[in-house]
Amino acid sequence: MPKPSDLLQGTLDLLILKTIAREPLHGWGIAKRIQILSGDVLAVGQGSLYPALHRLEQQGWITAEWKDSDLGRSAKFYVLTREGKKQLERELKIWERLSGAVHLLIESA
Repeated sequence: MPKPSDLLQGTLDLLILKTIAREPLHGWGIAKRIQILSGDVLAVGQGSLYPALHRLEQQGWITAEWKDSDLGRSAKFYVLTREGKKQLERELKIWERLSGAVHLLIESA
């Protein structure tokens, strides 16, 4: 069985964008939400998550704002930009096409 991090290769941007489309979250919250919603199958490590968040911010797809977290500490919360919402739609279409192709291949084998 592949490691959870292997499963994320090429899909991390999609998972992050989809996760924060629901509500602004800080880094730990994003990682935890992905883990919970995937039934503990997917785990995003800090070494992958924070560089991805930085890259998405540089591309203008997300923006960040410092706010108090539930624990009373200040945390950087990420939110989708208008361009990020468009990118999420593009990423979803790519994922649907790719997963559909994989499904076809598995079913025909």
